[in-house]
Amino acid sequence: MTDSTVTIEVDGQALQAKAGTMLIEVTDAAGIRIPRFCYHKKLSIAANCRMCLVEVEKVPKPLPACATPVSDGMKVFTRSPKALAAQKGTMEFLLINHPLDCPICDQGGECELQDVAIGYGRDVSRYNEGKRVVADKNIGPLIATDMTRCIHCTRCVRFGDEIAGIREMGATGRGEHMVIGTYIEKSVDSELSGNVIDLCPVGALTSKPFRFNARAWELTQVEAVAPHDSLGSNLNLHLRGNRVMRVHPRDNESINETWISDRDRYSYEGLYSSDRLTSPMIKKSGEWKEVSWEMALEMAAASLGEINEADQIGALLSPTATLEELYLAQKLMRGMGSGNIDSRLRQGDFRLDADLKQVNWLGMKISEVDAIDGVLVVGGNLRKEQPILAHRLRKAALAGADVFFISPQQLQLNYNARQSICTPGEMILHLAAVAKAAGVKQGGTAAALLDSATVDEFARMAAEALKNGDSTTVMLGAMARSHPDFSLLYTLASSLAEATGARISMVPESANSVGAQLAGAVPHLQAGGRAAESAGLDASNMLKLPRRGYLLLGVEPGMDFYNGALSQTALQSADTVVALSAYRSPELEACCDILLPMAIFSETSGTYVNAEGVWQQGRGAVQPQGEARPGWKILRVLGNLLNQQGFDYTDPSEIGDELRALCDGVSLDNKPVQGEGLEPKLGVDGLQRGGDTPLYAADPLVRRAAALQQTKDAGEAVIRLHPKEAERQGLGSTENALIKQNGYQATLPVALDESIPEGCVWISTGLQKTAMLGQPFGEVTVEKA
Repeated sequence: MTDSTVTIEVDGQALQAKAGTMLIEVTDAAGIRIPRFCYHKKLSIAANCRMCLVEVEKVPKPLPACATPVSDGMKVFTRSPKALAAQKGTMEFLLINHPLDCPICDQGGECELQDVAIGYGRDVSRYNEGKRVVADKNIGPLIATDMTRCIHCTRCVRFGDEIAGIREMGATGRGEHMVIGTYIEKSVDSELSGNVIDLCPVGALTSKPFRFNARAWELTQVEAVAPHDSLGSNLNLHLRGNRVMRVHPRDNESINETWISDRDRYSYEGLYSSDRLTSPMIKKSGEWKEVSWEMALEMAAASLGEINEADQIGALLSPTATLEELYLAQKLMRGMGSGNIDSRLRQGDFRLDADLKQVNWLGMKISEVDAIDGVLVVGGNLRKEQPILAHRLRKAALAGADVFFISPQQLQLNYNARQSICTPGEMILHLAAVAKAAGVKQGGTAAALLDSATVDEFARMAAEALKNGDSTTVMLGAMARSHPDFSLLYTLASSLAEATGARISMVPESANSVGAQLAGAVPHLQAGGRAAESAGLDASNMLKLPRRGYLLLGVEPGMDFYNGALSQTALQSADTVVALSAYRSPELEACCDILLPMAIFSETSGTYVNAEGVWQQGRGAVQPQGEARPGWKILRVLGNLLNQQGFDYTDPSEIGDELRALCDGVSLDNKPVQGEGLEPKLGVDGLQRGGDTPLYAADPLVRRAAALQQTKDAGEAVIRLHPKEAERQGLGSTENALIKQNGYQATLPVALDESIPEGCVWISTGLQKTAMLGQPFGEVTVEKA
């Protein structure tokens, strides 16, 4: 026993614990239950509900177990007459003003207050006075409020302050007049806001989309993996019959802890969108007709088989598809002799493919992000790309980490960090300045960039932090990957990491971005993550040099591509486009000839490989809608109809096992590259477009989640300009403007935004009204409509 370990006695049971540990943590670990409302293992201690009062020997009054540190020789009684009297008295006071509306409360059946009241409440109330009533507030489309039920535990308040990083809720008034709510009439807009529903121990905060739809005892629970960002957050799907009714987090300390993002929580609404594709369809004379599966599959196989030049077929695959679907899609294409396969649909610069012949990844375990003490994030708005990863980075920042951002827009951060804001064309020079300050010396194009870079205070401080920290990282986000000069950004970042002893971290974009590389769903890697003997065309070249035939897997033209207009033009020019899709959208109908209804993540078994390379299995929780089928089954039949070998699977586990065997011995690696002969594609002069993919426009499922589309993070199709740039262009905030890019144009409203640097206009991608513009970064012109 070390000096820091003490022995205490709880209800006659001897327990050992670290000195200073709160008593409730020790009893929880020992399986001794003490009632509580305000205490939560991930939040600070408030000790305001008083439900956890216990008797401690030689102490004249009961003490709250959540705020009492243990000491050697302490004797505690959790069920003594004094402890029980204190707990029952507290329970009676908590119920004084609580409404008797359990039969209509969504929390009924899973309510902590109900559970504790059974053990510690009276069967008859002694309170005869009138109860207080609190007016409910509308705090947005995600969370319903019934604040008369609130017991003032302040879990929601502490969550916003300590976890979400935005104190959107607080307490006003004192005593009986205390009210929890927003300070002014406003919505709760954090990308993690839905977690307060799980935290609330009563029915004061509940899910607005789920409200009055089912009772807790009617639901069954199935484990799942989030299909959106690259963290692979662990979920529990709650089902009634054959329908997903809601989604809750499943604890996994190494990945999502006990939280999930609102995107993972509410995207299930998209499962039941009115435009679900539920029957196979073919286009005849411009008209869509429902057909049998047999006819649709035979026509799809015949159409692809008729293209006698293998190089004239391409596959564009969603990185949110399951590992099994991605593996079979590339196996089908390569079996037909085509290496034109890509899942990096929002990337436009592939000049490093010849050098990066390994699987890129986060570069560290997700849990290790908490312990970073220095990080430079290049082109990454992590809060709106990977919310749980951003939460972990915030924890590191609060612990003292030095955090730096190079970004084409001023980011709304929830912790202290330094930002270097620049136009998209200047991002390379700003990164080169940090590399120069760190002492990087390199030949070729990089040398010219280093020579022209100006080292400022930001560059010096960032370089110093990366050099001096014990655990430092250069991190490339989604905006860096979609930059026209991603190759140069990666080259400079890897050189900077080498010079400072930092890691190079590639933040994968989607749920299976790492898995797609392992499955061979990229042109330069074959299944197993090893270099392909001959690389096919990447996603950009498949569209710039249109193919005669395309196979689409879970994607929507215009919305899911680097260049939305180019994707629609190229696909419409093809002889044959076969799409495996869960939805029937106008964009698909305009481009495709055959639509095959595919099951979504909750309807099919499949594997996801997250940012750190962890394989996680999800299983079908509900039956596919209509005649939809799991993607792996559709691809298996296509393989058989096209006389491909090795498509005799009867279960998705057989596909996973086959790929695991191929991946044996393959390691994930972000190796440094020299990038010889690279020239910048995007200059620093002229008006430039910047663009991101909004949080709730990332994939087809989330784009159809009705509640999420009502939030501020849904994204607006507007032209954002700095007020000075708008004045320079002769535009005001009440006008529409005509934006032109690469021969494409769109008319959009103008919004003044000081977070956008001068010389830049900001237009988000992934939205219907911006789908007919070009890539997210490039030269543009803007004029009055």
